[in-house]
Amino acid sequence: MIQAVIQGTGSYLPEKRLTNADLEKLVETTDEWILERTGIAERPMAAEEQATSDLAYLAAQQALASAGVTPEEIDLIIVATVSGDFPFPSVACLLQQRLGCTKAGAFDVSATCVGFITAAQIAEQYIKAGKHQHVLVVGAETLSRITDYTDRTTCIIFSDGAGAAVLSAQEQLNDDIHGIIGSDIGANGEHFDLLYVPGGGSRYPDTTKPENKPKIVMNGNKIFKLAVHAMTDSVRKLLEQTGYNAEQIKWVVPHQANKRIIDAVARNLKVPDEKLIVTVKEFANNSSATIPIALDTAVKAGRIQRGDLVLMTSFGGGLVWGSLLVRY
Repeated sequence: MIQAVIQGTGSYLPEKRLTNADLEKLVETTDEWILERTGIAERPMAAEEQATSDLAYLAAQQALASAGVTPEEIDLIIVATVSGDFPFPSVACLLQQRLGCTKAGAFDVSATCVGFITAAQIAEQYIKAGKHQHVLVVGAETLSRITDYTDRTTCIIFSDGAGAAVLSAQEQLNDDIHGIIGSDIGANGEHFDLLYVPGGGSRYPDTTKPENKPKIVMNGNKIFKLAVHAMTDSVRKLLEQTGYNAEQIKWVVPHQANKRIIDAVARNLKVPDEKLIVTVKEFANNSSATIPIALDTAVKAGRIQRGDLVLMTSFGGGLVWGSLLVRY
């Protein structure tokens, strides 16, 4: 049986940082309040000349090198993003050209913060069906371009960055399961307006009206409760489906939305702090990029190693949620 294994990972974070002290000059807030409410100290910010495809390219280069796979060997590119360079074409097509993946198909996935998990689930199906051998999966965002820096409920949270992974086909030997073991995604569009960008689409194209601003709008209190509930339920469902339990998990890589959300989900699942991969303090919330960035950071630090059972879980605007269980 063919398995979809994570052959290599990579990430890129812009050098520029927006600190809590910087935000104190923009909105009515304090370093202490931001740290207490979110756990965030600073946010990577793309340079003026950088767009989402630029960040994706740098992360993808690392992932290809880590995997030992050439651009010509990539069969498919899937980029998860809500902040593409253009309304169209896709970031994946721009990335395909720049990397020189001449044999690869390419498309974007719009699933907000669950984008990387969703894209990995799609890649797994292509690989297991025998359609593709090597799939490049990227989560990349320049959320600074759609963040309102007069709104203290959102500007303290979002950031820029990209993370990538190469998923490759591998024959399963005996009962030794590696790669993706199982996944779960869900959605409830009833709550779409709790976290969304109201203006700039086909519904409200006129962004000159204040109510149609092309910036992120969020109801933080309601999102917090829904996120904790959905991520907890998604993980429990996935573990039940795959026959694993929380004690067997070596590492949990949660979406880096907010340290309080991470802590609440961990308490619900009885996951100790030492099993959590947390990067939110330094990297903040870069939506679809948080999980692949955290994964790559932990791999490079020698924390996540080959054979480790790794659980990823996320929640985002849509509303959408999802979890992924992987034998790394």
